Amino acid sequence: MTDSQPVAFPPALADLAAVTERLAAAGCVAADEEAGELLTAAGGDPGRLEALVSRREGGEPLAWITGWVAFGPTRVQVEAGVYVPRAQTAALAERAAKLLPPNGLAVDLCTGSGAIAVAIGNSRPDARVVGTDIDPLACRCAAANGVEVYEGHLADPLPAAVAGACDVVVGVVPYVPTDAIEYLPRDARDHEPRLALDGGPSGVRLLVAAVRAAGALLRPGGTLLLELGGDQDRELAEPLAAAGFGTARRHVDEDGDLRGLEARRLTGRGRRR
Repeated sequence: MTDSQPVAFPPALADLAAVTERLAAAGCVAADEEAGELLTAAGGDPGRLEALVSRREGGEPLAWITGWVAFGPTRVQVEAGVYVPRAQTAALAERAAKLLPPNGLAVDLCTGSGAIAVAIGNSRPDARVVGTDIDPLACRCAAANGVEVYEGHLADPLPAAVAGACDVVVGVVPYVPTDAIEYLPRDARDHEPRLALDGGPSGVRLLVAAVRAAGALLRPGGTLLLELGGDQDRELAEPLAAAGFGTARRHVDEDGDLRGLEARRLTGRGRRR
């Protein structure tokens, strides 16, 4: 066998080392962890395992192959073709749950699989959490995860009664600058829907739209939480003020990189003077 040939699986259940070697050679960073998940998903069937590993070697997101992803303490179903929720986004969901008052109302814009909505609902079972997404496949996936979801652009499909009554609006809207998509990891760049990634030339096109939508959805004192990066918070300063928000709080990671934005809806509407 030459070095270029894949490691063969034994007739029975392949061992963790063999699968890990295949995945590592394909460039999977957490090859040992992924190998364990694929072995479990294969259920002892060598033919199924071969098919699953081949899909991962081709760059397909692991969550699409196994059908689920861990999101904080929550296990979320993810259908093939749906944006895969990122582990770091769980902090945004946790913050949203903390801000939600008893029997409160939260809206998750661009809900995708519904991971954020599910996490908030699990933390605050007394609250109502609704999601929206423009992708029918994502809406189907979110509904399968138990989310009250509405199909359409941002806040457009929501019931009229929701406007001005929300305590929290949270969203992971597309915010990757168009020119930066080519630098994303292979599974995201080549497989995940561009509709869920592309935020326009500077990445803020949908972020600005989400700010405006949240301004109409939130009650005075309600909070907007958005995931973003780079220096996109600077580009949102004017739209936030115009939509009736106070000074935004930056959420950064342990390296000091911007990961999110939090802004409180002021009592008055429009720009402060």
